[in-house]
Amino acid sequence: MQADFYVLEEAAPAARLKVACRIAMKAYLAGQRVLVWHTDRAELARFDELLWTFADTSFVPHEWLGAGSEAPVLLSAGEPPAAGVGVLINLAAAPELPPIASSAERIVEIIAAEPAQREAGRARFRAYRQLGCEPATHTLHAP
Repeated sequence: MQADFYVLEEAAPAARLKVACRIAMKAYLAGQRVLVWHTDRAELARFDELLWTFADTSFVPHEWLGAGSEAPVLLSAGEPPAAGVGVLINLAAAPELPPIASSAERIVEIIAAEPAQREAGRARFRAYRQLGCEPATHTLHAP
């Protein structure tokens, strides 16, 4: 398991969702199966909308996880998929790891510059270490 933490300098929720869109698109273009995990259905719905509009020249085929879901990018508000995924993008704000973390090849954590998110991210960072994974940290500077 590989865990990558993308730490943003800005606190705006939209910035975090845009980074998630770029990562989902990059993984999709690389032929990887992606699951975007969130426990906040309303924010995941905003992410769903953003996937349609964030890039003028590209399309990321995606759908909500459900029976018969076959899109390369799946969205889930708490329901785990039947099989593992290549890339798990965790947008949940909880300090606990997603219940499907161990079934992902790569986990992406996107942390905004908001104190509660930073603290929850630190807790997840420690949890990945306890699982024997050495997370990588990438700082993303505001444009």
